Amino acid sequence: MNPKSNPFSAAGSGLIRGGLSAYGEKIFGSGSEYVQSNISKCFSDPQYYFQVNDHYVRNKLKIVLLPFLNRGHWTRITEPVGGRLSYEPPINDINAPDLYIPCMAFATYLVLAGISLGLSGKFTPEALNWKFVTGMMGWFSEVMLLKVSILSLGGGRRLCWTW
Repeated sequence: MNPKSNPFSAAGSGLIRGGLSAYGEKIFGSGSEYVQSNISKCFSDPQYYFQVNDHYVRNKLKIVLLPFLNRGHWTRITEPVGGRLSYEPPINDINAPDLYIPCMAFATYLVLAGISLGLSGKFTPEALNWKFVTGMMGWFSEVMLLKVSILSLGGGRRLCWTW
């Protein structure tokens, strides 16, 4: 039987397509809601970790490279927001965690690795890609080792990707 000559075939396929579409939307819709609700627990706002200025970067590098010269406090600055305490962003608090300095350090590493490969005559895009991949694997393994260490020392039940 030819499906084009059968009038019920088009109606059936539309019905099946509509039913599967609704079912898929239900599955993926609830899944995306679940991911969004749980990701907000761990990743509150990525933009928060990039709120820096030149003064912050200079002072943070001074603390990282020469910590014995820091005469200030080592605690985070809190502010009341909506009846609960929240931490100040990095632009206002030198002890706040940021992602700007690690990302710029990684980008600098890639640029210097590219220059080094070029000067030695071994530069290829694949070699630079390999430096990127091994750097990311190292960064990921460092974060995982840190998280496992914190968990094994009783630092918390729930492990999120941020502090």
